Amino acid sequence: MKKLEIGLDGSDVRIGIVLSRFNPEIGEGLLKACETRLKELGVSPENVTLATVPGALETPVVLSRMANSEKFDALIALGAIVRGETYHFEIVSNESARGISEVQLDSGLPIANAILTTENDEQALSRMSVKGAEAAEVAIEMVNLLKRL
Repeated sequence: MKKLEIGLDGSDVRIGIVLSRFNPEIGEGLLKACETRLKELGVSPENVTLATVPGALETPVVLSRMANSEKFDALIALGAIVRGETYHFEIVSNESARGISEVQLDSGLPIANAILTTENDEQALSRMSVKGAEAAEVAIEMVNLLKRL
């Protein structure tokens, strides 16, 4: 059996990031962790483009535009959806995730989805550093895997 090894070399990888501005403290924490990990994996800051959007529901359309531009090897979605007192949480969570998956499958470009969906701010704050870094790793790993397939 031929086993494809995990590759985390980010040199010469072009990354597009879409950051939701809703829940800004959490979003900025995700972004900081993601940027730090991308640098550690060899991604040059010049090869990273950041676009911000008002909220998670606006994320898929910007990811789609980035995916179709052929300027990126992988994309990363960052943001936080924190449960409120209405059904809106489910709509935003489900539709943003569906839209991101649809863009990924339609374009063939890997997208690391690090839009947190949590019950409260405390959960999001405790996860933001880990999930931001994991998003960077997922993006780089998937670029390298797809190159070898």
